Formats: sequence, structure tokens, C-alpha cells
Amino acid sequence: MIDPLRAATQIAGDGLAVQSTRMRIVSENIANSRSTGTTPGADPYQRKTVAFESEFDRLSGGFTVNVSQVATDPTPFAVEHDPGNPAADADGNVKLPNINMMVELADMREANRSYEAGLQMMKQARALATMTIDLLRNS
Repeated sequence: MIDPLRAATQIAGDGLAVQSTRMRIVSENIANSRSTGTTPGADPYQRKTVAFESEFDRLSGGFTVNVSQVATDPTPFAVEHDPGNPAADADGNVKLPNINMMVELADMREANRSYEAGLQMMKQARALATMTIDLLRNS
């Protein structure tokens, strides 16, 4: 028999792990938002994205979420004219990372809220288990 509280905790825990990975990737993107190539004309840092997949977990009796892959964003790089930059090509143009800070901040906020929801779910499951134990102890 599947324990519903244990299943809820397992599913919420998987969600926490996924959102933690997502926050790490978004943080990496933000930290490298101005990282250019190391040689003239070289490609800069390329934005990373996280893809999720849902699968049925027989042990918990519910659907869990996992990171299916961390990929790079194929969006073209921005180009800026900066002849003094060490990464500038022969025309003085520098390729900049394909990172939009507004998108990254929105992703970070969404991951943070999803993480908080998972934590709240864990707290609720723990409180219910504690209440059940107290009820059984007092009867």
C-alpha cells in the first residue's frame, strides 16, 4: 500500500531538486551575462536552458518531475561595436552573450516561487504526519 504522505513528500522533494537545478542554471546565466570570448571574434558564453520531463513513479504512485536536459539556447548573439575590447574582431565588433536579463529574472522568480510551493507542501505533509502520530499516541 502506498503511503499518501510519503508519496506527497517524495513528489515535492523531486520538485525541489528540479527547481534548485533551474535556479543554479539561471544564476550561471546572470553571472555570465557580459562574458565575451577570450580571443578576437570568439563566441561568448551561450545561455543555458533547463528542460523538464514528467514520469510516473510506481513507488510513490504519482507523477514526478525530473530534469531531462540542460541545453544551450540557439538564439543569435548580440553584436556590439567596441574596438578596444580584447574579444573584438577585425571590424571592432564584439559578440555578447544571448542573455536577456528580464527573461532570466522572470525565470528566477518563477523557480523561486515553485521552490517555495514545494517547501510548503513538505511542511504540510510533515504537519499532517505529526498530527496523526499525536492522535494515535493519545488514543
